[in-house]
Amino acid sequence: MRVLITGSDGQLGRALVRACAPADAVLACGRAQLDVTDADAARRLFDRQRPDAVVHCAALTDTQACERDPRLAFAVNAGGAERVAVACAAVRARLVAISTNEVFDGAATEAYAEDAPAGALNAYGRSKLEGERRIAALGGDALTVRTSWLYGAGGSNFVTKVLGAAGAGRPLRFVTDEVASPTSAEDLAAALVDLLRREAPAGVYHLVNEGTASRYDWARETLRLAGIGGASVEPATTAALRAGGYDGSVKPPYSVLANTRARALGIRLPPWRASLAAHFARHPELRAAATASPPCHD
Repeated sequence: MRVLITGSDGQLGRALVRACAPADAVLACGRAQLDVTDADAARRLFDRQRPDAVVHCAALTDTQACERDPRLAFAVNAGGAERVAVACAAVRARLVAISTNEVFDGAATEAYAEDAPAGALNAYGRSKLEGERRIAALGGDALTVRTSWLYGAGGSNFVTKVLGAAGAGRPLRFVTDEVASPTSAEDLAAALVDLLRREAPAGVYHLVNEGTASRYDWARETLRLAGIGGASVEPATTAALRAGGYDGSVKPPYSVLANTRARALGIRLPPWRASLAAHFARHPELRAAATASPPCHD
């Protein structure tokens, strides 16, 4: 296949480039090659490159930035998805668009299936949900893949921020009342390629590592794998953090995704703890991480 990857300079985009090669011709497009807020950019690029498939990873994922500027969030995450979908249809390329667990309100008590009603709580989730709806309205050959709590090599994510805070000796407090599934970019990339190889039917898919965790659980396991024995993590609630001054975006308290449709195709992702351990094994430099990044709730 000739696969074009938008947002190829992000942690998922980089993992996808590795997962596709060497079997496929990969066209890696970071923001310098494709600005998805430019109405004609995708059309011109796709017409020139003629991809067989496009994996659309480009997005504004900084939830704080989305809250500060919802118009920009919608321009990138909703408008950008629509522009890429229109350009795909023009060249008859299959689209795989990446979405998020934050399209749900978190009121569920069991994992969300792909057809569960969506209703986002924050600007990021609303912008991604609108992108999903615009893609669906076009009715093309498109797969929307929701994932959650993504981490990978070479990017800023929850794992690197936890390690940075611990290395700097800052207090570590993480919530117990926000639950989802930490997901490895490497595992997600491999599953996305598998979806393309199997020519999966169009529609919505969930792809996350198996199992659930709170932010507190994830932080504790991260520190354990890093061998940072002296770092202690305090459990907290979202309400307590907000009372203490945290002013981040509202998050769904329970946004676990059920990989129902992918599992029916024989695609399964490993348990999140095993994948996190594999991530540390691939990147031993993480054990010595001591960045200046503050702890975060995002």
